[in-house]
Amino acid sequence: MNMVPRCAYRGMWGVVVFWGCVWGAVAQEEGLEQASTEQAVARVKPALVRIQVVEANYSDGREIKDETSGSGVIITKEGHVVTNHHVAGHAKRLVCTLSTREEVEAELVGTDPMVDVAVIKLKNDGTREYPVASFGDSSRMKVGETVLAMGSPMALSQSVTKGIVSNTEMVMPAMLGPYAEIKLDGEDVGSIVRWIGHDASIYGGNSGGPLVNLDGEIIGINEISMALAGAIPGNQAKAVAETLIAQGKVKRSWMGMGVQPLLKSDEGRRGVLVNTVIEGGPAAVAGILPGDKVVQVADKETYARFREEMPAFNQMVCDLPLGEEVEVRVLRGTEERVFRVKTAEREEMLPRESEFKEWGVTVRPISPALALEMKRDNTNGVLVTSVRPGGPAGEAKPQIQGKDVIVEAAGKAVDKVSDLRAITDALVKDQKDPVPTLVGFERRNGKYLTVVKVGIKELEDPGLEVTKAWLPVDAQVITRDMARQLGAPEMTGFRIVQVYPDSTAAQAGLCVGDFILALDGEALTASSPENYEELPTRIRQYKIGSVVELSIHRDGQTQKVPVTLAASPKLSREMRKCRDHNFEFTVRDITFFDKNAQKWAETQQGVMVEEVTSGGWAALGELYVGDLVVEVNGASVTDAASFEKRMKDMERAAPKVVVFRVKRGIHQLFLESEPKWKE
Repeated sequence: MNMVPRCAYRGMWGVVVFWGCVWGAVAQEEGLEQASTEQAVARVKPALVRIQVVEANYSDGREIKDETSGSGVIITKEGHVVTNHHVAGHAKRLVCTLSTREEVEAELVGTDPMVDVAVIKLKNDGTREYPVASFGDSSRMKVGETVLAMGSPMALSQSVTKGIVSNTEMVMPAMLGPYAEIKLDGEDVGSIVRWIGHDASIYGGNSGGPLVNLDGEIIGINEISMALAGAIPGNQAKAVAETLIAQGKVKRSWMGMGVQPLLKSDEGRRGVLVNTVIEGGPAAVAGILPGDKVVQVADKETYARFREEMPAFNQMVCDLPLGEEVEVRVLRGTEERVFRVKTAEREEMLPRESEFKEWGVTVRPISPALALEMKRDNTNGVLVTSVRPGGPAGEAKPQIQGKDVIVEAAGKAVDKVSDLRAITDALVKDQKDPVPTLVGFERRNGKYLTVVKVGIKELEDPGLEVTKAWLPVDAQVITRDMARQLGAPEMTGFRIVQVYPDSTAAQAGLCVGDFILALDGEALTASSPENYEELPTRIRQYKIGSVVELSIHRDGQTQKVPVTLAASPKLSREMRKCRDHNFEFTVRDITFFDKNAQKWAETQQGVMVEEVTSGGWAALGELYVGDLVVEVNGASVTDAASFEKRMKDMERAAPKVVVFRVKRGIHQLFLESEPKWKE
């Protein structure tokens, strides 16, 4: 007798039995997964916490406190909780609600904006042991595996949502342009994080909560929600958390260079493309140049053609031994070269802000990394991050503004925030009224003086040109308050805040800080900011090349200084422009003032991007207004005329790919565009 499985029987009742078997198997499988889900939840839920946060934000010259909430999970019996930096990294106060509904205060142990992980610790008398959850191996997760997102969405009680892993190497899409970066305290999280994408629902408040597998192990820390949810891989979060617990901060190596994937037009199968080399950084000292391709670091070969491959390279560099030389092999053209690069510690980009109510400002220290971005030679001074309208600094003439750097107050140098605090405390001690204080600050390349009435404790909320003769300096009016503080209450005129290099003013010996009191023996009368046009108006009455005699007050002495007047430099609206209609953007020649503001060399060549039409090829290639185009497909661009010629060559040749090499701040980028040429 042939033995036929009943589920395969072809008769009518056999069909019923067959489908009964199928649905039975499905139900059994669902039952097993349900049981696994319940067991996983049971393992993690006791360690789940809701975090109520009072955080500090800084704007309008004030520290503004907001109440927010997030999620976390206990990972040590002593009470260490892992969560997101954006949840707890700026906390002024932390209160955690346990699964038992008990509320326990916590303190910040350490935070890492680059991975968006923070560790807080529940208060403990030393005898209590908290329930914990364990990390699994996130590298073993596969697309399609079931995951559970646990946390407190919208500050509700701890909850669970279910989904599957959708992507194990999720990165932000390039099409988002400047929004493709998740910036936290100046750090791009996506530079070293590839998220675990999943479709378990998460909402505001889920941030910092664990992503759990069906074994009840943490395999991610939930962070973002777009079309998919995204979790920081558990292996990465665990490593950062353990370092924060042990050391309070994460130290990373830095080579001082920016990289990007190989260009699509590059047919090579090795390396990553260097787009930026920071002046004075380890890579620059070693001799690496923009355009080099790094093919090996230490004993590890490198290759990145896609965005998804960049975080692994950046993480590898961060993990290099600090302060040690490593061998870096690069391809420069077709030649392979070897460099010895001594790594440095990667400094934090944006140090903590603080509020000075007596000034009506918020400030932060200038970190080495921030000094590089600001193109400063040192970290001296205090960076003003915001100014309260109607406050002491906002009412000063000239007023202090955001991005100014305070370098002196009351005759004392201000090198760091603690200096400003000590000076402020000494000024207001035993004083009932605000204290007029002479303050030195830097704005871009100018060095200014103003008078701030320090001492307000509480603040209320407040309801084409013809070429002319030119004196190559920038100057500020000597206000009445400033003159009194300088001990010369009757002094009027202007104070030089910037002398343009290699100019007739520099050749005449004029210096920043000189006071211009008279012009050809006729006194200057300016004594308030409204009189700022007096000096340039008087100068414009002379012919270009005329020699004028300035009465200068310097170091307590008055002297006569003859200066030859120059021709006023052209303004941006007077420069030659060129619009490329294929790529839909406009450029212009560089002005004298562009070079000075950007601290470019006099020999700097290129064209400034003045306008980019949204939706054009240039915009799609992420070319931005303010970029300086220096090359097109490897050919140098010197000015608008050469740019126009080069772009006409491109139109005739109709290459598949056009690469613009641009300077953007301290960075150099290679922007690749694939236009559809007219047939």
